[in-house]
Order: sequence, then structure tokens, then C-alpha cells
Amino acid sequence: MKIAVIAVQGAFREHIQALRQLGVDAVEARRASDLENADGVVLPGGESTAIGKLMREYDMIDPVREMAAQGKPIFGTCAGMIVLANRIEGEQTVHLGLMDVTVNRNSFGRQRDSFEADLDIPVLGEAAFPAVFIRAPHIAAVGDQVEVLARYQDRIVAVRQGNLLATSFHPELTGDLRLHQYFLNISNKSVAK
Repeated sequence: MKIAVIAVQGAFREHIQALRQLGVDAVEARRASDLENADGVVLPGGESTAIGKLMREYDMIDPVREMAAQGKPIFGTCAGMIVLANRIEGEQTVHLGLMDVTVNRNSFGRQRDSFEADLDIPVLGEAAFPAVFIRAPHIAAVGDQVEVLARYQDRIVAVRQGNLLATSFHPELTGDLRLHQYFLNISNKSVAK
């Protein structure tokens, strides 16, 4: 299995390391050609405006949209979740516009307000997931086809819509690989079709 990690900006190296620990051929994607033959895509945390702009500049927006339309899984974390969203509060421009969610950027505060929290994510089992929130967004609203996977206090922080997965937090910055494995399980089902 080959997973392309968008590597134009942000925490892409950590995702590649996590995926490789799970035995996956994880590759850095900096151009549209790097997405060829990939079974899925990871959109890392970082700065969503920069990631979206660079994805446009390097002609990756349409190929990622096509992959999603083909049922290939797309996983966005933190800024990656914003890039996936079809609505961003207070902004007119969206990036991929694939996931039926409204995202509130930096809703947990500035960099100095970053924190860790144990989350209950039932699809991952009973053990709490150690989530790392860094200038994190949250999901303010979801469409009918979106499944809420986790909340922190009253805010939605993890969702799935078919082959699309998104989190407000950075699972790649923990030693817990369960969310990456969950994504790969979606990928395996996509590859098996």
C-alpha cells in the first residue's frame, strides 16, 4: 500500500514516520506526479492557507479531489482538516471543499495555548487517545453524512465522512498509532474494491 503525504508545509515527516512504523510505503508528495498510484492521502497539520496555496501552485488540488471521488481515503489533521472542509467560518475561500463540515480556525487559542488531552474515541477501542492540540481548529457544524468520532468538552474534534477522516489534533505527534491504523483500514477497504 502506498500513502502520499502532502509535503509542501507542516508536520508531514511525523506522518510518514508513523505510517512507515505500520509497514506502509509512505511518500512525500510535493507535486501532482507524486500522487500517482497512491492508495490514499494525508494532509498534515501546519498552516492551512499556506498548504492550500502551495497545493494550488503545484497542481495538487484536482488530483486529490479526483482521488476522493474514486473512494480513496483522505486524512486531514489540524490544518489538514481545514483544507478538507467545505466551509471555514469567516472566510470565503475553501481549499479542497470535500468534507461537509464547517471549521472554526484556531478556536482553541494561540500557540501558547496548545495542550494535550485524553480523548474517548470509541472506534479506536476503550483506551483513551492522547491528543495533541496546537493552535487547533474545531468543527462547528457537520452535514448529515458526517459521523462525529470524538469531542473535547463541547467541541467536535474528530469526524469521518465515508472515505474522509479529519481531526483537530495531531495524532502523528504521539506514540499512539491507532488513528493511523484506522485510516489504513479505510484504505484497505478502498484498495479491495
